[in-house]
Amino acid sequence: MAALRPYGMHAFLLAYTVVLLFVDGRFAARGVQAALGLLTFAVLVVCVTRLEGRQRLAALICVPVATLFEVFGSLIWGGYHYRFGNIPLYVPPGHALVYVFGITAAALPFVRRRPQVFRGGVLAVAAAWAVAGVTIFPLTGHRSDVVGLTLLPLLAVCILRTRRGTMFAAIFIAVATLEIAGTLAGDWTWEAHAPWSGMPSGNPPSAIAAGYAVIDGTVVLVAEAALFALLRLRRRPAPATPATPAEPAVSLS
Repeated sequence: MAALRPYGMHAFLLAYTVVLLFVDGRFAARGVQAALGLLTFAVLVVCVTRLEGRQRLAALICVPVATLFEVFGSLIWGGYHYRFGNIPLYVPPGHALVYVFGITAAALPFVRRRPQVFRGGVLAVAAAWAVAGVTIFPLTGHRSDVVGLTLLPLLAVCILRTRRGTMFAAIFIAVATLEIAGTLAGDWTWEAHAPWSGMPSGNPPSAIAAGYAVIDGTVVLVAEAALFALLRLRRRPAPATPATPAEPAVSLS
């Protein structure tokens, strides 16, 4: 049990994601969806207390940044659609929880000891899924997933060629879990052909974690810019106080 304790939060987040999306699909009611959103915000608040200051700021910034990406991806681009044609309340804090899952993965004992094995193993699974999406899956009645295969190189670059490769590898695990659970539950559906390009898309696309990597990479940049701006404000010298002119001497003669 002591050996498993460091993995507790990550196991909880994966299990919470599956249960959350199952409940949303099972009841299919706006009131239930709103309650799940409030609950997810509460889970996020608890999780961010375990982060240090810079990571905590980035996790909170993830909520509005992810909301903007969701508005574009679902309502403007139209690559996927939620059941009620909205953006469920649990989605923005859910993105932040994916970020928390990814950013804290580097501290896990196995990942800390063997980061290259972790990255390579995750990428191998992603590659196998992407290749199967255009070879094996179409033969079994599933969609052809050209979108997933197209996104695979971007995911590979994020995992293998960046300083935060461990974070992006962990994000793939979280995203694969939520995308499979959410689409199976009917909470959202990916279009059979991607808008604008017309490329065939899986439901979900295999390497869509690359899109989440872009979101979370944007969060990191925004957080670093915010911290830099705060530091500049703190270091700015206070404006000099103008000297008070001396009182004119009064003659007593």
